[in-house]
Amino acid sequence: MRFRAPPALAFFRKDSKRERQEHNTELHLPATKLRSRPITPLPFPLLLTPNFSCFFSAYTDPLPLRSSRIRGTPKGLTMADSRALPARCAVGIVKSIRLENFMCHSNLHIEFGEWVNFITGQNGSGKSAILTALCVAFGCRAKGTQRASTLKDFIKTGCSHAVIHVELKNNGEDAFKHGIYGDVIIIERRISESTSGIVLKDSQGKKVAGRRDELRELVEHFNIDVENPCVIMSQDKSREFLHSGNDKDKFKFFFKATLLQQVDDLLKNIFDQLRSSNALVDDLESTIRPVEKELNELQVKIRNMEHVEEISQQVQHLKKKLAWSWVYDVDKQLQEHSAKIGKLKDRVPICRAKIDHQVGLVEKLRERHIEKKAQIASMMEKTSEVRRMKDELQETLSLATRENHGLEEEHCRKMNYIQKMVKRARLLEQQVHDIHEQHMKNTQAEESEIEEKLKELELESEAAKSTVMRLKEEENALLDSLQSVRSEIKRIAEEIEGYEKRHYEFSHSIRELRRHQTNKVTAFGGDRVIQLLRAIERQHQRFKKPPIGPIGSHLNLVNGDMWAPAVENAIGRLLNAFIVTDHRDSLLLRGCANEANYKQLPIIIYDFSRPLLNIPAHMLPQTEHPTTLSVVHSENHTVINVLVDKGDAERQVLVKDYDVGKSVAFDQRISNLKEVYTLDGYKMFSRGSVQTILPPARRPRSGRLCSSFDDHIKSLERDVLNVKEETERCRKRKRAAEEQLGDLDENLSNAKRKCRSAEHFLMSKNLELQDLRKSQVAETNSLPSSNVDELHQEISKIQEEIQENEMLLEKLRVRKKEAEAKTKDLKVSFENLCESAKGEVDAFEEAEREMLQIERDLHSSEKEKDHYEGIMANKVLSDIKEAERQYEELERHRKESYSKASIICPESEIEALGDWDGSTPEQLSAHLTRLNQRLNNETRRCSESLEDLRMMYEKKERTIIRKQQTYRTFREKLNACQKALELRRRKFERNANLLKRQLTWQFNGHLRKKGISGHIKVNYEEKTLSIEVKMPQDASSSSVRDTRGLSGGERSFSTLCFTLALHEMTEAPFRAMDEFDVFMDAVSRKISLDTLVDFALAQGSQWIFITPHEIGMVKQGGRIKKQQMAAPRS
Repeated sequence: MRFRAPPALAFFRKDSKRERQEHNTELHLPATKLRSRPITPLPFPLLLTPNFSCFFSAYTDPLPLRSSRIRGTPKGLTMADSRALPARCAVGIVKSIRLENFMCHSNLHIEFGEWVNFITGQNGSGKSAILTALCVAFGCRAKGTQRASTLKDFIKTGCSHAVIHVELKNNGEDAFKHGIYGDVIIIERRISESTSGIVLKDSQGKKVAGRRDELRELVEHFNIDVENPCVIMSQDKSREFLHSGNDKDKFKFFFKATLLQQVDDLLKNIFDQLRSSNALVDDLESTIRPVEKELNELQVKIRNMEHVEEISQQVQHLKKKLAWSWVYDVDKQLQEHSAKIGKLKDRVPICRAKIDHQVGLVEKLRERHIEKKAQIASMMEKTSEVRRMKDELQETLSLATRENHGLEEEHCRKMNYIQKMVKRARLLEQQVHDIHEQHMKNTQAEESEIEEKLKELELESEAAKSTVMRLKEEENALLDSLQSVRSEIKRIAEEIEGYEKRHYEFSHSIRELRRHQTNKVTAFGGDRVIQLLRAIERQHQRFKKPPIGPIGSHLNLVNGDMWAPAVENAIGRLLNAFIVTDHRDSLLLRGCANEANYKQLPIIIYDFSRPLLNIPAHMLPQTEHPTTLSVVHSENHTVINVLVDKGDAERQVLVKDYDVGKSVAFDQRISNLKEVYTLDGYKMFSRGSVQTILPPARRPRSGRLCSSFDDHIKSLERDVLNVKEETERCRKRKRAAEEQLGDLDENLSNAKRKCRSAEHFLMSKNLELQDLRKSQVAETNSLPSSNVDELHQEISKIQEEIQENEMLLEKLRVRKKEAEAKTKDLKVSFENLCESAKGEVDAFEEAEREMLQIERDLHSSEKEKDHYEGIMANKVLSDIKEAERQYEELERHRKESYSKASIICPESEIEALGDWDGSTPEQLSAHLTRLNQRLNNETRRCSESLEDLRMMYEKKERTIIRKQQTYRTFREKLNACQKALELRRRKFERNANLLKRQLTWQFNGHLRKKGISGHIKVNYEEKTLSIEVKMPQDASSSSVRDTRGLSGGERSFSTLCFTLALHEMTEAPFRAMDEFDVFMDAVSRKISLDTLVDFALAQGSQWIFITPHEIGMVKQGGRIKKQQMAAPRS
């Protein structure tokens, strides 16, 4: 695809066939029409491909700035000669145009000449519609024509569609797809109310294309830019340009007409692409750094491998020394064991005396612990009852106090009301005395004053009434807040009591678990089971078979402690039980239990000789959940049999939560299922149609089957800390609530006081208002005697009301005294209860501290006793036997070590290595292990051989060097592209300066025809273009810098000269100008028309001039065609 452009694109152009045959010489004068080739953006996104270096070759060398010449002018001819013999190319000119229902035309057909065409007609005849149709046909938008906002607005009124039919000539060297279209290209655009379409047809009228891309390709090929004012200058553009005095608008006109704007945008786009490519090369260079790091690591590995052989030799020497060190170490141990055996035999009598002393101390502490435990239990029940009574008394006291406050307020209100009524009676008596004098003194002025005062009192009364209502609402809100805060304090006190109970329970559980930690058997019966086991040990000869128990001490959980709570809930009643083989042994075991003070010992009689029960699969619950039997394990098969026969452990299913348990127990109808137990303590079973769910126990016993008591103790200790923190937070909240309660009481008192004051003020204002109204009525009444009678009646009513209120006041005094006495009694009872409760709480805390001390002492004594017993059993006696056995073992081991060491190397070789430094076998073995580890690490870290590492190092080094060279080449080519871009930018600036000079030269040449001189100044930095015109009649020789300072004709002619100068710098197959001769006088029009015709004939393109004026002055010729439009219909 090719397009024609002005010299601004000269250095991007592709030579035509004719230009490639001529010799290009660079001129310093402004250049004119040259064919151009489009600039291709640098394909830098293709840098991501491996072989992208080939894309740089087309852009490293900048295109040379081609020389400019006059197209079609032989060497040696001047500009005038070139206009006399213009070069002619008929391709792309408009042959004809046909309009159907377009704007004001119903059916218009016009044939155009190949050179100059004049179209004249009256205003409203539709001349400008022809140019508008050309713009629309070549793809211009409706708004771009400045004649309509949408295309459907071009449809003639009363019609449903419009058609624009344009024929272009397509013959010659630069024809567009001549093989497809032929000598004529038809552009047909149809416009309807909803759509519009473009169709390209060949010379036979056959449709070739219907897409805008094909039209865009055609327009670019012929360089038809209808939005460029140098191609089509419409009526609106002509007027706008003639009236415009803005230098920036003229510059935009010049910059766009010469396509400098397009070239500048292309250069900026290439600059942005170069910048992004530089960033991409920077990223590629950064990818080398990890490989360089790997190369350094390989170098370190090579150095490490050189030390491997040295380490291997040291390992061999150490192995020999280690073999003989075992012999020398055994000799040393034989001497030490001989001395140790003698010392151990001297410790037996001392340990026996200490054990007897600790046994007596433990018995005494256990008795004290049982007594203190019972005492704390009774004290705890009393303390909870006292707290409940304390809360009830506090609530009763608060209610009595509030009732007392209410009576006091009612008493004060009644007193104030009686006093006001007395004052009212006195006031009325005074009014009766003064009524006659007031009646005589009142005047019209006084009546108006009373009216104003009456209005003022009414306003004050309304304001006081609203204040009283607001204060009443605040008082009620404070009362509600007070009640809610008291309820919150009561609730927080209950939470604190609950947390204290939980704290006691957790502390008790921790003490129990610590005791169980010392001896696991105590978890299944406490201290009594220890006494029972000792009694059984003393009577063991009398039993037919030794009893088995407690059962819990023989059980272990299979898969950790997850199911421990559910298992204890399922078979907890059997964990403390003992198993005997017959009834006689059960009686004997019961006697041992009585001896150990173990009442109600659960005893199970079972045949010890029965083998382990084998339960078939069809007799087990058909579920994926585990059973109690599947999660417990015991070495004694009798224990398992008892769990099956007595506890139905194989039919007890364990689940995680309540919902799963409910589904398994009731919804799935599983056979052989007896009960379902959950981890959170629920028990579920069904008997017939009855479904039963038992909630968790209030104080469940857990942790007895745990494999590790330490974890459970730590968990409980965390719970204790959490409970303490929650208790402290609750106490802080309670203190804050109590402070808030005090503030609310104070605010309530203030609110009540303000309310009483507001009520007194309201009552006084109401009384004043009543008095004023009555006085007003009395003044208006001519008979004062009637007012006096009414006042006497009101006085009597007030006195009766005073008597009634005094009786009520007396009753309130009695109720107030009763309420004060009740409040006083309740306060005394509350203080006595607090005092007595304080003593009980202190006693409870003291007892708890004593119990903790006893438990600590008991735990310490038991630990001390177990310690000495362990020392006797595990240290003294066993150590003596173990020392003697070890001594014999060492003698045997010495012989074996000597024989093995002699096999590895003779002793003389070890002596040759040097004197023995006294290192133990462990030290030598540790040293040998470290050397082996180091050797293995080095070998594992460097699994390749030294030769492989060196080859890998060389390979990576070559790769890095190759990449560095490649990226360096990229950088060099990018720099070359940058230089080429800079060179093109300089040539662009040079061409822009040449175009500026050419514009001034052409402009001045056209002005001389009328004897005018001028100059055009173009400032590319400030983007302004100014025109200076010097008129021949101006004696002062001053120039007119603003064309609006000229007359209409002079301004139109100078603008025409400027336009022709731009036309001479651009190229298009056809050009059109509408109303170019407005504001011209006859002389200017004649000169302008001659200039235009000469220029059009010399320039060689097709020209279409539209004017409403007479064109008879235009010379006749074969290349000039004049057409008259029909007059518009009236």
